[in-house]
Amino acid sequence: MKDENDLRSRTKAFALRVIALYETLPRSGSAQVLSRQVLRSGTSVHANFREAHRVRLSAEFVSKIGDSLKELEETSYWLELLADSGMVSLKKLALLLDETSQLTAILTSIAKKVRARP
Repeated sequence: MKDENDLRSRTKAFALRVIALYETLPRSGSAQVLSRQVLRSGTSVHANFREAHRVRLSAEFVSKIGDSLKELEETSYWLELLADSGMVSLKKLALLLDETSQLTAILTSIAKKVRARP
């Protein structure tokens, strides 16, 4: 239960960090499009993680964890575009990108363990 609560807190903190980043991004042109995309996908990670813990079947749980993983991958993509386009420095995004990778590894491991259960 402690690990679940830690991960619940961690995915929520991730969403809050994405929101904080969104608030610092320019509001014109392509920056506006990219910022909205990263906001949407970055906050969906926690929403899907919470939903995963409300399902009844293991298959549903794995599916919702899979949704969180998809949103993490999408968030990583938008963050990379923000950095590669020069809108945000890679240095500013480094911790968020690292957290994206760590959460991806953790959620992948959880999904694999649940799938392996008899």
